[in-house]
Amino acid sequence: MTQPGPSVGGELRRTLGVGDAVVVGLGSMIGAGIFAALGPAARAAGYGLLLGLALAAVIACCNALSSARLAARYPASGGTYVYGRERLGAFWGYLAGWSFVVGKTASCAAMALTVGTYVWPGQAHAVAVAAAVALTAVNYGGVQKSAWLTRVIVAVVLAVLACVVVACLGSEAADAGRLDVGASDGAGGVLQAAGLLFFAFAGYARIATLGEEVRDPARTIPRAIPLALGIALAVYACVAVAVLAVLGADRLGEAGAPLADAVRAAGVPGLAPVVRAGAAVAALGSLLALILGVSRTTLAMARDRHLPGVLAAVHPRFQVPHRAEPAVGAVVAVGAVVAMLAATVDVRGAIGFSSFGVLAYYAVANASAWTLTSAWHTRVVPAVGLAGCATLAFALPGLSVAIGAGVLAVGAGAYAVRRRSRCA
Repeated sequence: MTQPGPSVGGELRRTLGVGDAVVVGLGSMIGAGIFAALGPAARAAGYGLLLGLALAAVIACCNALSSARLAARYPASGGTYVYGRERLGAFWGYLAGWSFVVGKTASCAAMALTVGTYVWPGQAHAVAVAAAVALTAVNYGGVQKSAWLTRVIVAVVLAVLACVVVACLGSEAADAGRLDVGASDGAGGVLQAAGLLFFAFAGYARIATLGEEVRDPARTIPRAIPLALGIALAVYACVAVAVLAVLGADRLGEAGAPLADAVRAAGVPGLAPVVRAGAAVAALGSLLALILGVSRTTLAMARDRHLPGVLAAVHPRFQVPHRAEPAVGAVVAVGAVVAMLAATVDVRGAIGFSSFGVLAYYAVANASAWTLTSAWHTRVVPAVGLAGCATLAFALPGLSVAIGAGVLAVGAGAYAVRRRSRCA
């Protein structure tokens, strides 16, 4: 199997070490997801929330290990788009890239609107546009500046989450009896909760997506991905236990802002504004990481002419894909679609749609990792990851599955039309 060919518009600069790569992964995972996903997951699984978190972590671990092996073999921008193309064929790579770019561009708008909602609810759209422009400008200046800003954001969010955990577990309102996983709402609810919580784990692949900008990728990426995932899992587990102990499954499932509600219930209402500020900062970190990932996958797809070739241009000075950034106009347009969906579906449906696309993306990654070797013992991880992704994807709310499948069908149709026109 050949390595990815030379780039159409030039190569990116390898500047990220292990520490920088771990920070990029943490910035992608420890973001707005942990502030939003716990409520819908608790509504689905009840007291089985912690089981759902454990299951999501197992599937995420399999995906991370598969992604790390593939990224070490193919250290190029594009992540699973490249892996699917090289191991399974052009269509599967395209389908992975399609689900990633479409879903994550929508997520860019959602994260930008989340920043606006927390910072200035009356001018949410204006703040969203400003956040998108500012973070795109940071990314335009080079991936090292993005990694530096992500490091600051991760430190702030971790500090806020630590305050939430200490306040909740140190409160008289905390009750260990609320952590009884035996009172879960059944296997179906646990599976759906795992699928919803997977939304919060999905960012570790951003390290692989930036593979062309990592120093010594064969050594750096396999170290950085498990490290980032392990740290994120420890943080999520502490936060989930603390919030569940104070609110219980029923109140957590109904909470619009679970972490803010938890600190109020713990008797520390003065901490609620800090949590809101932390959520806004987390959304900024998620938006920055999404811009990084979407632009690099867009670059890879443009190099193969699945997207306009002009998007493959790399800036001669900053060495970033400067025409592949999601434009402000596109962010606003997708933000309008997200706002329209928000008027018709609940938070569970919105998170479920994002999770469906991400799980489809990782299903291709695991299938690609399966082909790396014929030894059965090295195929266990991708097999479990592939089966887990498929199971969690179809355990999500029905509307999320329908919309997600429709998006994939549109992408497959576009691929077929383009291929037929080339052959004509």
